[in-house]
Amino acid sequence: MSRGRVTLLRTDCHDCAYVGGRTARLEFLSPRLALDDRRYQLLLEQGFRRSGPYIYRPHCPTCNACHSLRIPASQFRKRRRHRRCRRHNGDLHVAAQPPVITDEHLALYRRYIHHRHPQSSMANPGRAEAEGFLMAPWCTTVFYELRTEAHGQLLGVAVTDVLPDALSAVYTFYAPEAEHRGLGPLAVLLQLAEARRVGATHVYLGYWIEDAPTMAYKATFKPHEVFDGRRWQWRG
Repeated sequence: MSRGRVTLLRTDCHDCAYVGGRTARLEFLSPRLALDDRRYQLLLEQGFRRSGPYIYRPHCPTCNACHSLRIPASQFRKRRRHRRCRRHNGDLHVAAQPPVITDEHLALYRRYIHHRHPQSSMANPGRAEAEGFLMAPWCTTVFYELRTEAHGQLLGVAVTDVLPDALSAVYTFYAPEAEHRGLGPLAVLLQLAEARRVGATHVYLGYWIEDAPTMAYKATFKPHEVFDGRRWQWRG
């Protein structure tokens, strides 16, 4: 289908990975469309997101539970759980690295995927699969490494797109044995701090489903905004 000069394609219907018993479908931009950081930010503002170099958004036939969620960086206020998370991880050092998947990154990514999605098609990814999912040649991306200060052990990586006026949280993977640390929420806190430092207005957290337990942490960052398909709705 075509809307103006942008061609949108649709996938076949498939089982939803987040809500049991529901059917999902995606629409995505033609891979031929020329993209850069500025254009991608405009697409984020319209509820799109990327997977590797592909830009998509949900277009399910009978469900509209998926909503883009973003946090206004300057207005975010830490809650008690967020302060506790920062204290609990006070022994970690954060460093920004170029978007190059090292052997160390790949080993950690494989362990994380095997732990979280052992039966999925994502299990045991190779370097090409990891790069194809995490990176896009037209986008400015940074890997924020989370390491222990004492020994330099890599515990997590927050893959983040740096756009003209926003940051977008692409994916965070971490050591399964460190799950109790709350490294997912910690990554969001670090991205919010970085957004404030560089003057970015928002941090985009991707899609959020109110009834999906694995996404519940996103709504704890307040205030936030949810895209309803036409405009961003403020939630304090």
